[in-house]
Amino acid sequence: MAFAKEMLEIKQKLEKQNHVVIVPANTEKYANGIIDVENKWEKIEFDVICAYFEEIKKTDAILVINKDKNNIKNYIGGNSLIEIAFAHVLNKKVFLLNPVPQMDYSDEIEAMKPVILNGDLSKIR
Repeated sequence: MAFAKEMLEIKQKLEKQNHVVIVPANTEKYANGIIDVENKWEKIEFDVICAYFEEIKKTDAILVINKDKNNIKNYIGGNSLIEIAFAHVLNKKVFLLNPVPQMDYSDEIEAMKPVILNGDLSKIR
């Protein structure tokens, strides 16, 4: 959720291109600073991972906004990795805003064959 503001900006851009966009729950609260840290107890209580799985089932694709974080170029965190795997198993397209980061699980991300946008949202079809 470190990129919540960017998620909302990209949502608006994609909606202008006539895409229907679903963002994770509480994105606006993160973007506005009402929430600043994901809480594992809330994830457990609200079964957030299963909720994301259910949302991904309804979609045609997911877009991961992978930007620089924690001194890693194009960072993809644990939650995003799980969501990429869900989408892959459900035969949904996976779009990455930027190239695959160099991380311990880069091979796994590449094996799921994401479409790399290189920042160009018009490539989403």
